[in-house]
Amino acid sequence: MLFTSADEFLKAPRHAVTVFGMAGVGKTRLAALLRKNHWFHYSVDYRIGTRYMGEFIVDNFKAEAMKVPFLRDLLRSDSIKIDSNISFANLDPLSSYLGRPGNTKKGGLPLAEYQRRQEQHRVAEIAALQDVPLFIERAAALYGYDNFIADTGGSLIEVIDHDDANDPVVKTLTASTTLLYIRGTEKDAAELIRRFTESPKPMYYRPEFLVAKWNEYKQINGVEADEAVDPDGFGAWGFEALLHDRLPRYQKLAENFGYTVEASDLATVRDGDEFLDLMASAIEARMR
Repeated sequence: MLFTSADEFLKAPRHAVTVFGMAGVGKTRLAALLRKNHWFHYSVDYRIGTRYMGEFIVDNFKAEAMKVPFLRDLLRSDSIKIDSNISFANLDPLSSYLGRPGNTKKGGLPLAEYQRRQEQHRVAEIAALQDVPLFIERAAALYGYDNFIADTGGSLIEVIDHDDANDPVVKTLTASTTLLYIRGTEKDAAELIRRFTESPKPMYYRPEFLVAKWNEYKQINGVEADEAVDPDGFGAWGFEALLHDRLPRYQKLAENFGYTVEASDLATVRDGDEFLDLMASAIEARMR
């Protein structure tokens, strides 16, 4: 959804924006801010973790609980209930389910099991992204929201072809929303890597990229067996490699189908009006 002028965008009776970029660059912060200004906040990761992967997550909790005799007996007698308390700001249930590959004694998953869960996430993410038009209409019809923001995960770029206007997800998003790339700097990337190491977020790798980086990590660290890989070590190293691989593809998606704002400029936005002004500036910049 591209505009002939900034004025055309500003005068539209309803606004629907899909924000994308690096995990942790400010997408959810922006969406939370706009929510206070009567924008409907659609979190793709929340939708994945509830509608499309909720049962997988809870079953995993139960499988772990069943290893404890005391809890196993209570579960079998329906005396306790185990559920996921996932929220927009807390995606730990999804992160814990996806896990990290490597030594199972250090909390890792066998590579094949990790790949199986990655495929579940890929299917779920595509479905959650294609739900955006439905939620735009629901937001207006049920709750009276004229403005809508889709807060995507960093892995949006992994499940689309950023050069294909007819890619199913790209076609859905561009037909119903304006794509906005929140672009960070190398300094931002270094800070995101540090934060990821302290508090991992859900990660999705393209299958071929995962295998290549898995083998590269083993070679660099002189590890032969998959079971000998340190899951924390690979998680942090893999995130950094994935981050730098995604950056040019985010940029290409924005050049093809949307607009770009700098993360530093977005950080100064205090309300919905200032966000619309920033969007207008991005539209003018593209036209120039």
